[in-house]
Amino acid sequence: MKENIAGIRKTYSRKKLLEKKAAADPITQFGKWWKQALKAGIEEVNAMTLATASADGMPAARIVLLKDFDHRGFTFFTNYASFKGQQLIENPRACLVFFWKELERQVRITGLVEKLEPEASSEYFNSRPWESQVGALVSPQSQIISNREWLDEEYAQKMKALKGQTITRPDHWGGYRVKPVMIEFWQGRPGRLHDRLQYSLLDSGDWKLERLAP
Repeated sequence: MKENIAGIRKTYSRKKLLEKKAAADPITQFGKWWKQALKAGIEEVNAMTLATASADGMPAARIVLLKDFDHRGFTFFTNYASFKGQQLIENPRACLVFFWKELERQVRITGLVEKLEPEASSEYFNSRPWESQVGALVSPQSQIISNREWLDEEYAQKMKALKGQTITRPDHWGGYRVKPVMIEFWQGRPGRLHDRLQYSLLDSGDWKLERLAP
């Protein structure tokens, strides 16, 4: 019932996040939390919210899947002609949010976005299931279509036409890398006095670590 929404709450008490135990580098810290999330058996552990905005500041957010990370940034793949792709052309900045509720943790990553190298996009595309490769050819992502039947028919026809063939990555599909300038690690704590550690990238290339009030 709607009147019970305000009463939904959870007490967080599993872990602490203290500066003395945090890595000096946020990618190292993310790697540490990533391994713990994998060990915890979180379903779709690589699911993350991707928030973008148009040139006039209109925001949009959706769930995408992390496919790699290193000190250069965080990688995901999509249709370049999609709504998010169009926003990233207008405004190549984004925010990623991971929520690992089983560990009572969030990670928020804000940064600049660049297209992945074509060779890297092709390498990942070639690793995808063949059916997903066909889907990337068929779907005019984010565009209005007449109905589900149209999509299913297009897919079936393309599957038949390409049966047994190797599919080359289309130019409209590939990867993006979010190059972080700020990463915040959030650990739930009792009384809503959560731990929040923020890393900010300095002009020198070093990272500044600060604690934020919950």
